[in-house]
Amino acid sequence: MASIHPQGQGGSMAGPWRLAAVPEGSTDGAKADQPPVGLYRNRIQAVDVSVGRRRSTIFSHGGSSYSSVSNSCPSSKSGYSSGSASAAGLECFRNQEELTRIARQMVIDGYTQRMAQAFDDASPAPAFKFGGSPDHALTSWFSELDVDWVLQIHDENSLRRLLRDKPATTRDLVDKWIRALAVIVASITDLLFDVETPAAVVPFGKASIAQMLDVVDVIITVLEAEKLQLVLDIFTCVSDALHVFTSLVLSPEINSIFSGIRSLLERQENRLSKNIASTMQELRTLMDEDDSWALEISRGGGEVHKNTRFIMDCIVSMMNAQTSSQNSLPSRSSENLSIEIDITTEYLKGLLFRKSESCSDQSLRYLFLLNNSYFVAHVVSESSGCFIPSEYNKYMDSYLDVSWGRVLSCIPKSRFPGPIHCWINTSSLAKFESAFHKMYQAQKLWKVPDPQLRDALRRAIIERVISGYRDYLEEHPELEKHVGRESSSPEVLQAMLRELFEG
Repeated sequence: MASIHPQGQGGSMAGPWRLAAVPEGSTDGAKADQPPVGLYRNRIQAVDVSVGRRRSTIFSHGGSSYSSVSNSCPSSKSGYSSGSASAAGLECFRNQEELTRIARQMVIDGYTQRMAQAFDDASPAPAFKFGGSPDHALTSWFSELDVDWVLQIHDENSLRRLLRDKPATTRDLVDKWIRALAVIVASITDLLFDVETPAAVVPFGKASIAQMLDVVDVIITVLEAEKLQLVLDIFTCVSDALHVFTSLVLSPEINSIFSGIRSLLERQENRLSKNIASTMQELRTLMDEDDSWALEISRGGGEVHKNTRFIMDCIVSMMNAQTSSQNSLPSRSSENLSIEIDITTEYLKGLLFRKSESCSDQSLRYLFLLNNSYFVAHVVSESSGCFIPSEYNKYMDSYLDVSWGRVLSCIPKSRFPGPIHCWINTSSLAKFESAFHKMYQAQKLWKVPDPQLRDALRRAIIERVISGYRDYLEEHPELEKHVGRESSSPEVLQAMLRELFEG
């Protein structure tokens, strides 16, 4: 019986399809079918597939009631480069160059070919040769790919037992799954450009991918932390794989056989797309039911709310997944993802307005709306490169009207002749000073976290209040002796306004 032991990576082969002979004296053919564990596995395990994910610079929502849908933001990934024949088709596996190199080495060593041949030899067919079973061949293959656990998962209970018996997180399993699928796709597609590739490669590849996809739904059912991000990671990986098999230029015969693999990937991509939509609906329901908004707005001094940051984390994650899937191959699933992004963005705008109505202080309410709407527009612009219409200019005007406009209204516009004129102006000046200092003290610790917005808001207040104050004093020079005091000169009041919103 032929062995499927991997050859040493520096070893020579008479040809890529030559099987290593069973060592002399061996009487146990089954043992000969087991490749040495770790020849490629250690290298696969060492690849950090999280390198391409930009860990969230927006917000980490750990420990919240939304942990089941919380996530971090992946980033766009760098360009792919490889010397393999299928480099163009595998460009979608950006930032996975090491996995592709490992897959290429497995092909160069003849290991993947021997796995495919062993699978074919054990499959029921008229030309049944060596005995064994296809499952046994996949077990050896998956063990080297570091996903032998995939074949042990049949339902939610079996996965939970696995997590309990071999302590790991679903994040660990998803990373292993992503690494393995990348290697499988790279290996199989690379072999298709080899003139000596036998027909066994296609059914072997289809069986491998089918087993990988069979566990996705089970994994998703047990996700708790980082649910959305993990589903998006899997979605992106499946979309990338689908692009690879769709973009390959193959003979009509092989292309027809590969249609089965494409169908498997398309169905899984659609299911993942629906899961993303249902997860976002769950999130929107939680946000609607959260009754802590009023208290948090007050405590935060109108700052960007934690829930706003959290929802924007989700939106940016979807945007990055959409960008990846569109770069691979625009599909109905990527279109659905785009729709979900638009729905969630519009939902957030409406949510912020509704929740702001619970704030009794109108100045604080509009500062909250200004901060949060600006944040949403800024993050979307940074992530997509596209400006989205925002209400923050409207909210800035509303804020200025209900707060500093009220202060400025203490200064009368009409003039009165005689002594009453002086009395009214002096009284109005005192009211203005009192209203100014009261508003300043109330808002001194409110926060505008974005430095550009903070500077723009300060300048807008100065333009409206200090300019109006200066004009009033110029019209009434008799008040000069009253404003000579340090606490009420325009310069002093302007300096005070430049200290606002630091929190």
